[in-house]
Amino acid sequence: MKALKIIPGFFLLILADFAGIAQPKINGYGLLNKTVKQYEKAEWEIKPTALYSNPYNQKDITLDMLLISPSGKPVALPCYFEGGDTTASVWRARFAPQEAGKYVYHFRVQNKTGAVESASGGFIAVASLKPGFLHKNSLWTFKFDNGQLFRGIGENVGWESRAFENPKWTYDYLLPTLAKNGANFFRTWMCYWNMPLEWQKVNSTKRYGNTTEYFNPGAIKRMDELVNLTDSLHLYFMLTMDWHGHLMEGGGWKNSPYNVVNGGPAKTPTEFFTLRGARDKYKNKLRYVVARWGYSTSIAAFEFFNEVDNAAFNGADSILIPHAAITQWHDEMSRYLKDIDPNRHMVTTSVSHRDIMGMNSVAYIDFNQKHIYKHTEKIPAIYPDYIQTFGKPYVVGEFGFRWEDDDPKYGKDEDYDYKRGLWYGLFSPTPLLPMTWWWELFDTRKMTPYFNGVRQISDEMLKAGNGSFEQFAVTTDRIESHGVQCGNKYFVYLLNNTGEKIVSPVSFAFKDKGALVKQFDPSTRQYKTLAGYTVLRGSIKIGDLSLDTKKETVLVIETR
Repeated sequence: MKALKIIPGFFLLILADFAGIAQPKINGYGLLNKTVKQYEKAEWEIKPTALYSNPYNQKDITLDMLLISPSGKPVALPCYFEGGDTTASVWRARFAPQEAGKYVYHFRVQNKTGAVESASGGFIAVASLKPGFLHKNSLWTFKFDNGQLFRGIGENVGWESRAFENPKWTYDYLLPTLAKNGANFFRTWMCYWNMPLEWQKVNSTKRYGNTTEYFNPGAIKRMDELVNLTDSLHLYFMLTMDWHGHLMEGGGWKNSPYNVVNGGPAKTPTEFFTLRGARDKYKNKLRYVVARWGYSTSIAAFEFFNEVDNAAFNGADSILIPHAAITQWHDEMSRYLKDIDPNRHMVTTSVSHRDIMGMNSVAYIDFNQKHIYKHTEKIPAIYPDYIQTFGKPYVVGEFGFRWEDDDPKYGKDEDYDYKRGLWYGLFSPTPLLPMTWWWELFDTRKMTPYFNGVRQISDEMLKAGNGSFEQFAVTTDRIESHGVQCGNKYFVYLLNNTGEKIVSPVSFAFKDKGALVKQFDPSTRQYKTLAGYTVLRGSIKIGDLSLDTKKETVLVIETR
């Protein structure tokens, strides 16, 4: 046998070539905007060369934009894969500056063989009159970056019409309708029939198709369109990134992208929460969501789950998934999401009606929420109970007269429930008013214009009190009443919840000597001045008010 002859120079050349392929590098990058504006999307294209098996798996490869803000604050922004292959891939960075002024930045790509950084660049962010991103502020309000206060008024638009529903019900129709009628907020889902980002196999939809891609291209395209639409309408929304149904044994779990049957890492719904591979897969999604859409000021909050308790319990309330596993998962994911999101969007999750032990105390969940059906009258009492126990803002993310269906024969009852749920929220310590379900029903019943009146009083409250809200007791004869003082104005919500017309005086503690009393009709949005009142011995008494059955009104009393 002949000995193998090794040519030193040839061996070194092979090593050099291999190192050139294995070691990542950034071939160039460029800003795609002519001008960068504060709170608006600026976009870069980056062209790295790097080895990876899956560009969406951050254990294979990550690309980050590292910035120094005008105030000297370091900012780390994840970037996302746009296309190409290991020899010529294209990535994007989307960034909305929270500060005006000069930024310095560079890019860093890392894979399993190492990391490399690009040369530095810079840009100047032009100051904007836009309010910026929403953040947690108080029990009653959220606050924009510029200090402007916000209370969310709107409804669920859980999804666009499914394959078997009226094709009219799209974001393009529903959201402009909300915006022009005073609403400023909505909530929507990602699931296998609506923006199915993780679903390779979809169902109940003609809008999306099956795919072999890691993330569904149709979902990506529609989410891009949704963000652009909401930005143009000045609407804010809660993005619900997971639906409990795909973790229900015997139901959605068979189609879940996390099920081993479908190429996922988990054998059971419990392993979705406990298995490291499943958690890593979920973090890949969070990183992509932040990288692609985290620039949007219209995304007010990321919600991990819709009604996670419905996966944790069975119909008899026996525990199917350990509470500790769900709570620990939320703790880990909320910390991770806050770490990678430079704009620190608010983070939340939801239950239907059964609490998950420990979940209301997770540190990086900004506000807690649950859903209320068939018991709208209980909404006012929910807030103080949870606030006193957990010290966080509380939100009723869904409510309704019924949860079973939107049968039109219950329309009048649904309308009544819809109205009082909004007012209960407006007169309670919550930054987001309760959001109705059955958006198609209420649009058909032409209820959307009712948001205008609620928004009008909400704006007046914010202006009068500049964030100050103080509840007070109101005395009436059989009329349900709720009172809130904002600055020098007292607001009283009155509801006749009986089956007959009621005439009743209204009184409450009032320290000033003079007052201007007005009555507001929520349906017509008209005020009328009331003269029949007396101020005596530290209280005000407004003469007999007449209220028909199941009707509501609002009193606005300004001190003189």
